[in-house]
Amino acid sequence: MSVIELKNINKYFGKDTAQVHVLRDLNFTAEKGKLILILGPSGSGKSTFLTIAGGLQSADSGRVMINDKDISAFSAKERDNLRLNQIGFILQAYNLVPYLTVAEQFTLVDKIKKINNLSKEALNQLLIKLGIDNLINKYPDQLSGGQKQRVAIARALYTNPEIILADEPTAALDSAKVKEVGSLLANLAHDQNKAILVVTHDVRLEKFADEIYQLDDGNLIRSK
Repeated sequence: MSVIELKNINKYFGKDTAQVHVLRDLNFTAEKGKLILILGPSGSGKSTFLTIAGGLQSADSGRVMINDKDISAFSAKERDNLRLNQIGFILQAYNLVPYLTVAEQFTLVDKIKKINNLSKEALNQLLIKLGIDNLINKYPDQLSGGQKQRVAIARALYTNPEIILADEPTAALDSAKVKEVGSLLANLAHDQNKAILVVTHDVRLEKFADEIYQLDDGNLIRSK
C-alpha cells in the first residue's frame, strides 16, 4: 500500500509573463520498504516536489495523500503533528540549532517528541555508522559541511519516522561516505519497512535505489 501519493500536482512560481510552471500534472506514489530516487538538474523542481510531498508547502492544484489522508485539508497543527510523528526530513540547509552541541540536538528532539524515538544504544550505533560518534560535544560551527550533513541525517532518523524525505543528502559527502549513507538508507527501507524518498542530482546513489525517476521541466518520468 502506498504511504505517499501525489495526484495531478501543479505548482507555479511568479506571475504573468514571469510565471514558471514548476510541476506539471505530476503523479507519484511511494510504498514502504523502498528507497526511491528523484533525479534532476538544479532548478528542475526537486526541492519543490519534496516539500509539497511532506506538507511543508502547498500545491496550486492536486492532492497529496499520506496514508490515504488528504493533507491539503489538514490544519497547520495537524500538519505539524504529521511531520513530527510520521515524516523525517533531511534538508540541504541542515537546520541544526547553532547553540546546541551534537548531543543536545537529540535531547531537544526528546523534549518535542517524547515517545518512539531511537533508544540510546540505537542512536549510538547510528552515530558510529555515520562516523560522527566522536563529534557529540561539538557545536555546528565546529563541523565541516559533510559532518553537518551526517548529523542532520542522524537527527532525521532519530525520530524513527515511517517516511523519510531527503533533499540532496549526499551533496557534501565524499564517495566513501556516499556509500555508507546509501547503504544505510537502503537498509532502513528494506529492513525497517520505511518509505525513503531522496531528491538529488547525485548519480552515485543510483545503485542503492529500488525505483528511480527523472524530474525535468516539471515532468516526472520513471526510469527504473
